[in-house]
Amino acid sequence: MRLNPALYKTVLLVCLFFSSPITHANKVACFTTNMGQFCIELFETQTPITTTNFIDYTNSATYTNGIFHRSVPDFVVQGGGFKIISGTAGESLTAVNTFAPIINEFKISNTRGTVAMAKLGNDPNSATSQWFVNLKDNSPNLDNQNGGFTVFGRVIFDGMNVFDAIEKLPIRSFGGSFSETPLKDYDGSSAVSFNNLVRINNVALIDVTSIFSQGILSFAVDIGTGNALEVSLRLIQDSPSIVFELDPDSVVSLNNKPLNIATFSSTSGQLRIPSAMINASTVINNVQMQLTNAESFQFTLVSYE
Repeated sequence: MRLNPALYKTVLLVCLFFSSPITHANKVACFTTNMGQFCIELFETQTPITTTNFIDYTNSATYTNGIFHRSVPDFVVQGGGFKIISGTAGESLTAVNTFAPIINEFKISNTRGTVAMAKLGNDPNSATSQWFVNLKDNSPNLDNQNGGFTVFGRVIFDGMNVFDAIEKLPIRSFGGSFSETPLKDYDGSSAVSFNNLVRINNVALIDVTSIFSQGILSFAVDIGTGNALEVSLRLIQDSPSIVFELDPDSVVSLNNKPLNIATFSSTSGQLRIPSAMINASTVINNVQMQLTNAESFQFTLVSYE
């Protein structure tokens, strides 16, 4: 008895286990700031404790009206520790209320565009609310000190444009935690106001099945054999048809099947993705693809809503 090519390829994939450095997670945090909008894909599979901690702070509105209080060009932009509050006397700046420190989960390198937790020196398990975005590949430094700094997400779409712009802002020292504070619309000729701080206006958590960023579509998929995989499909053609091809090195076997998951039928060769986020403001639904080349596992887009 001979297996059809699609089923053979599926069985083969089940037998593979790859340790991908970055995998897809279902939740995306999108930030609106006075410097523009950016989104962070959260690595729930690999850093569940850290991701849950970040989501808890987000849901408690800790980061809303927060600021980026630290900018070190060619290194990091950091926030999550302070926010602007309004009272009868006007606006003031205060430290955020923090939860208990979390256990370090260092697994992913601190490369450009990744998002990691800040922590106290010589205490790997001291991260609370503060986090930073790596402006360059900081892995030689941050992967090898204080237990490694836990990367729990990555900036997706064109979000790094926001942090590149913050990096170019003038920096002023106000002492303590504010010794490297970036200032917006500030020429040095007047007193600094709250309007000069880089401010987070709003944070929204979005639950999607897949993310399409930088030519890669990443998602978790139920392949119908009781197994769930995380995979990435690379866009290889956009005309006249839209065609994606599986990146074998992206395949990761999941111990637990996510609730929000794509499905693949080896019988029909049909791949269905309930939702896909394609930019910071657009989610498409009911994405249907057809396996059109079983040897290289290529899928052609059929329809979406």
